[in-house]
Amino acid sequence: MIEMPPKKKQEKRQPARQDAKELLAGYEEFLVDLKAHIRSAQIKAATAVNRELIELYWQIGQGILLHQKQQGWGAKVIDQLARDLILEFPDMRGFSPRNLKYMRAFAETWPDKEFVQQLAAQIPWFHNCILMDKLKDPDERQWYIQQTIRYGWSRNVLRHHIETRLYQRQAKAEKSTNFAATLPPPHSDLVEQTIKDEYIFDFLTLREGAHERELERALVERIRDFLLELGAGFAFLGSQYHLEVGGQDFYIDLLFYHYQLRCLIAIDLKMGEFQPADAGQMNFYLSALDDLIRHKSDNPSVGMVLCKGKNRTVAEYALRDLNKPMGVATAKLPAALSKALPSPDELQRLLDEADDA
Repeated sequence: MIEMPPKKKQEKRQPARQDAKELLAGYEEFLVDLKAHIRSAQIKAATAVNRELIELYWQIGQGILLHQKQQGWGAKVIDQLARDLILEFPDMRGFSPRNLKYMRAFAETWPDKEFVQQLAAQIPWFHNCILMDKLKDPDERQWYIQQTIRYGWSRNVLRHHIETRLYQRQAKAEKSTNFAATLPPPHSDLVEQTIKDEYIFDFLTLREGAHERELERALVERIRDFLLELGAGFAFLGSQYHLEVGGQDFYIDLLFYHYQLRCLIAIDLKMGEFQPADAGQMNFYLSALDDLIRHKSDNPSVGMVLCKGKNRTVAEYALRDLNKPMGVATAKLPAALSKALPSPDELQRLLDEADDA
C-alpha cells in the first residue's frame, strides 16, 4: 500500500491589498473638492492675466493718443514703436503695428479706465477687437461684452451673434409676449430677455412649400445649430412630445428645459402667419405640461409660437387675456429650393446638352 504524503495545512489567503484611497474615510469627497478648487484657481489666474494684459494695452493706447495729440506724432510713429518694443521684448507677442493701432482705437473707444477694468478687461483681447471692427454703437458693444462675460462666448460665437443681429432681435426688439402679466418680477424680465423676436434658421435647407413637420425634422437634425440660435440654457427634451389628456393624445412640436429659468419651454411651429387660435392651442399645452410634467420646484412652463410671419396687433390681442406665459416670434428661413432633384429624363437631357457643348 502506497502511503500518500500528508496534506499540507491550507494557508489562509490574504485579501488583495486595497487601494489607499479606499481605506481613507472621506478621501473621494476631499479629492472632488480639491479638484474644484484647483480649477477655480486656474480660471482666476487666467482671468487675472487677461485683465492685466488688457489694462496694459489700454495704457499703451492712451499713451499713443496723448503723444499724438500733444506732440503731433504722425501715424508712422506706430511702426517705429512696434520695432522698438519687439526688439526689447522679443518673447512677448502683441506689439505688431496692427495691434498697436488696435490699442489706440481701444483707448479711444473706451476712454474711461474704470469701465475698462470692470467690463472690457473681463473678456479676451481679440473679442474686444471684433467689437471694435464690427460695431459703432457703445450701448450695443457694452451689451455684447456683458453677454460674453455671462455665457463665456468664444470669438466665433460672438462674431456669429453680431452678424445675425442678436442685439436687435433680443435686446431692442418690441416683442409679442404676455410675460409681464403672467409671471412675477424679476422672473418675467429674465424670460423676456431670453426669448427673441426673430429666430434665424439660415443653416437649414427646405424645399418650396415645406410643412411644419419638415421644418421640425430639419431643426432636430441640426439640433446643435438650433440650440446655438435659441441661446444659452436650453436643453432639448424631444420632438412630438406626447401628452395624454382625457384619454386623448396630443403632441408638442418641440419641448425644451431651460436650466437658468428653471422651466419647461414648449415650441409650436407654424409655417404660415400667426393666428389667434395658435395661442389657444399653446395655452392648452402649457396647462397640461404644468399639471402632468412640471416638477413642483420648477417655474411655470413657457410657450412660444414660432411662425413664418405675424401681425403684432393680432398677436397682442391674442395673448392679452390668456393666463399662461407665452410669446409669438417669427422664423427667418433661407430661400427654399424651388425644385426637387431633376427627373431621370431631365438629368439625361442636361447631360446631353453638356456633351454637345
